[in-house]
Amino acid sequence: MKFLFDDESFAYETLRAAGFACYGGAELGEVLATAARIPEGDEDAWLREWEATARRAQAIGEASASAGRRVSAREALLRASNYYRTAEFYRRDDPAHDPKARELSRLSRETFWAAAQLMDTPVLPVEIPYEDTTLPGYLYLADDSGTPRPTVIFTSGFDSTLEESYFALAAGAIARGYHVLAFDGPGQGAVIREQGLTFRHDWEAVITPVVDFALTRPEIDPARISLFGYSLGGYLTARAAAFEHRLAALILDDGLFDYHYAHERMMPPFLAEWIARGRDAEANAVAALMMTQSTTLRWALRNGVWTFGAASPAEYVRMTADYTLAGIADKIQCPTLVFDAENDLFFQGEAARVYEALTCKKELITGTEPEGAGEHCHTGAVLLTLQRLFDWLDATLAGQ
Repeated sequence: MKFLFDDESFAYETLRAAGFACYGGAELGEVLATAARIPEGDEDAWLREWEATARRAQAIGEASASAGRRVSAREALLRASNYYRTAEFYRRDDPAHDPKARELSRLSRETFWAAAQLMDTPVLPVEIPYEDTTLPGYLYLADDSGTPRPTVIFTSGFDSTLEESYFALAAGAIARGYHVLAFDGPGQGAVIREQGLTFRHDWEAVITPVVDFALTRPEIDPARISLFGYSLGGYLTARAAAFEHRLAALILDDGLFDYHYAHERMMPPFLAEWIARGRDAEANAVAALMMTQSTTLRWALRNGVWTFGAASPAEYVRMTADYTLAGIADKIQCPTLVFDAENDLFFQGEAARVYEALTCKKELITGTEPEGAGEHCHTGAVLLTLQRLFDWLDATLAGQ
């Protein structure tokens, strides 16, 4: 879907920011005005203008909070959080040591937490034990009654953040009486930025401690814990569910069978062969040339080098080889909903591969272009997607 930009990455990320308007994460006029100030493909202008919009929204939120205007403060701070995340998105030269990238990420977290404290339903910050550290998270509660309720565990993806979980899932869940337990795992959000923990393919090592933690919470019904995977999370959660069998249901948004193949299909065959053979000097030179021509590829390879802890694009691509459901998908036992997107920019064809490999009770839902749901993760069609998700989950849990 072309949205305000010809550059496919700029168009998609602008649609992503605007798509969260349904739950207070954006104002259409602010998005239009910000995009109009950004020249095509200009990453510096992208950061500058989205940051300016974020700071204006934050100022409104803080002034409203000081005046005791709770709703106005919450609304403005939610928008600020989403805009700060958007501003930082392309800052990938050296994000681990980049003061501006760290500042914008921090502001996205801080403005969201300020907004969360003004919500009508409880949002509890949690620390989930994981190996020798903890993972930051939020437990979004549908109410404060303490009644055990069905709960969805939210796993984000390659670049999404803990704060984005509210717009992508939690707001729709709590409106339907579900709790949501969201967290940043290795390679994600605050964990990669503050702890330096990189992605791992064996995501069951992450999800099992999260489920252990969920079972300690009296608000969570232990028999109705579902797992939701967002973008790359569609692989991560499927991998985890193959080994973690305390789940009532699994939702993949979207399905991802082979993350490595998703990279290879973007390359000429000779480049994939060079990377596989370790001819990194030549491969990285070609990749660098390709990155000058494609915002999508440039961002993806730089983000991958950082979040996977790779030394170069070639090494990063090799590291993705372990991220496959081959020989694993048939071990998933719980009912599974696989979302697909007709025009998926990143994982075209992958959801169908997941669906075919599953042997559990399963359903496939494809978002289409005519209904506005054809983009990766159904960006721009949040309400429609969550309606489909929770209709399926309601029926699935009732059946059990």
